[in-house]
Amino acid sequence: MATLESRHLLDLLGIEWPIVQAPMAGISTPQMAAAVANAGGLGSIGVGAMTAGAAAEAVREFRERSQGPLNINVFCHRPAAKDGEREAAWLEALRPQFESVGADVPVSLREIYRSFVADEAMFATLLAARPRVVSFHFGLPPAAWIRAFRATGTVLLATATNLAEATASVNAGVQVIVAQGYEAGGHRGIFDPDGPDERLGTATLTRLLARRLHVPVIAAGGIMDGQGVSAALRLGAGAAQLGTAFVGTEESAADDGYRTALFSEEANHTVMTRVISGRPARCLANRFTAFGATVTRHVPSYPIAYDAAKSLHAAAKTVGERGYGAQWAGQGAPLARRLSAAALVAALVAELNAP
Repeated sequence: MATLESRHLLDLLGIEWPIVQAPMAGISTPQMAAAVANAGGLGSIGVGAMTAGAAAEAVREFRERSQGPLNINVFCHRPAAKDGEREAAWLEALRPQFESVGADVPVSLREIYRSFVADEAMFATLLAARPRVVSFHFGLPPAAWIRAFRATGTVLLATATNLAEATASVNAGVQVIVAQGYEAGGHRGIFDPDGPDERLGTATLTRLLARRLHVPVIAAGGIMDGQGVSAALRLGAGAAQLGTAFVGTEESAADDGYRTALFSEEANHTVMTRVISGRPARCLANRFTAFGATVTRHVPSYPIAYDAAKSLHAAAKTVGERGYGAQWAGQGAPLARRLSAAALVAALVAELNAP
């Protein structure tokens, strides 16, 4: 199924099918991205949790496996502000959770990931690597960096959860908008996590942006099969981005506990929470999100809060408890399939083209 919108976007991205594998920092791998690219979609790698050196290695590993287009995704959040009093209070609130798995509470927390907007080494690495696509999440980088990427021919994408974010991105020089609906799994791309959230669904947001913007739109959130991709195209999107659909693939870095939860009754229950990382993110309901539902105080800034969550999850895994993981998943999680990434793309294409 081809539309004028999708044909233009496919040519821009250098792909055969209107299928984008979501970046999913910590879950996507060079192997996954290469398999998707070789199957005619846009493979993606999220480097928000990587150093510049690790990102360069990921690009190298991808290019050993594929000559297809690659999307490198970066996190453009406001760098975290240390707040010793709030962080100490948060660790104290988490004490019963650590004790339940026989672990000590960390003495302190740190900013475990560096924002792209303050990471000149990452910028230089990506500029030199010249991936076909660079995509922004949580906001936008400095204007000079956008101009530099554009000068190399790199296509720029940005996540938007509302019209204002999308418009700001286009005005800054971004060429394609990823319309992230509220049903999407993982971190919500909202620019200001402490501001109001309109919580627009994928269908409404996609249609709104397709009508209001003069650039292509990629629909994201709750799309798990070819029928969902087709629906997104009919709404005016040029392509669809799928994340949760790829979490259970063979090439995913998801651990056994995450996979077990995804392919169980637990997939029917997802919640938006910020207790895991410090920013709103949709996760499979588990012990951590249940604890989060009782929290009234503010958690530390992203990604400082994530430091505590990762320590708690690591301790819990040692005693066989998987309920503290960041098991990011969208509302379409019950539709996940156990396939290789290439087989999943093939299935999506067959469903998309079915009469």
